[in-house]
Amino acid sequence: MEAVLGQVEQLPALLAVSRSALVRDWDSLTLDRALEWARYFQQLYDRFRARPQLREALGRRLRRSQPCPLLGFPALGRCPQLLGLALLENRALPPAACRRLLRSLLQPPGAGPGSDPRGLELLARRKAAARLLALSRRAPGPEPQLQAEARLLLSRLRQEGQEQEAREATGQLRWLCGAQEGQEAGEAAGQLRWLCGALELLPQPRAFEVVAGALALLRQGRGAEQAGDGDGDGGGSSSPGGYQESAEGEECIAGLLLSWLLGNQERFSAFCLCIPGSHLAFLAGHYSQLCRFYLDILTGWGRHLHYDPLHGLWVKSCLDKAELSWEELRERFICLCQGSTPLKEQTQAALELLRTQDGDFRVRGLSVWTDLLMEVGSSCMDTKATRT
Repeated sequence: MEAVLGQVEQLPALLAVSRSALVRDWDSLTLDRALEWARYFQQLYDRFRARPQLREALGRRLRRSQPCPLLGFPALGRCPQLLGLALLENRALPPAACRRLLRSLLQPPGAGPGSDPRGLELLARRKAAARLLALSRRAPGPEPQLQAEARLLLSRLRQEGQEQEAREATGQLRWLCGAQEGQEAGEAAGQLRWLCGALELLPQPRAFEVVAGALALLRQGRGAEQAGDGDGDGGGSSSPGGYQESAEGEECIAGLLLSWLLGNQERFSAFCLCIPGSHLAFLAGHYSQLCRFYLDILTGWGRHLHYDPLHGLWVKSCLDKAELSWEELRERFICLCQGSTPLKEQTQAALELLRTQDGDFRVRGLSVWTDLLMEVGSSCMDTKATRT
């Protein structure tokens, strides 16, 4: 195992050389050896991804070999793509080696003459996405870039799910022997580990925005989400069985995103502070589990407000804490009550229960829940009058 760890430690050096001017001396044989190492690292990923202790050991050794830890264990699975993309972008690569690289990507070793060029297609799609994201950074507003990142995350999660299905097919015999439940749990845990690793590469506010965007896209419909994908590979199905299978896959992806988001209370609290109230209200209206957690977070923030009789205002009990002010809390509840009818009823029922537990006061200044109910009711009446 120590020999394997030593080999993994060389991955950053391999990628660094592939981006340098040293490749100008590469011939076809040198290129083949580099690609063989990349495929070997990918095989290590496939072999150890379901073994947490070995996976962690490989990830530690990989991070240790870098002055700034940018690569983790998931990079082993993408090594052929990372190496291929670095070489394609390197103008120092000799023409003969470049032609050899393109042939290798179009026709991977072991593939038949009729195989699809998935390696090159994947590289092209990711490169095109990177170019588009770079252009969108110059445009006013972050929306195009954010939606593209959310689509890329969903696409990668679907790819992970398809790989899991392939492994399920090969392990069907073991399922019949009674290992199905444990196998499925292990696969879900593996996908969640990949998701955690991918989101850790983003700054926290950006990771929250991408996850919120992905959850919104899942509920806006699979067709809308795929509008910018342009695969044209006929992967979808119009049959009832295909639609049901697709819907189950989307629910699985939503479950993974929610597990990452709701599995840590501090993380979810930071998420609620980062995402606008109108967007959170949309998500709460479509994900009942998220709605319950969101109402609990708002309740906790409301309990930290106290009434200042001199100014007639609700103020934070601790100014330096990352919590909402009265005005912000009121806007969050108003957004919830302006959502769907079930969401509005659930929000008002929660506020009424909190008011009852707080003494069931009906005048302002005695209970934050009484005042919130009055503000919410007044806002709903104003909205209704405006619409009529």
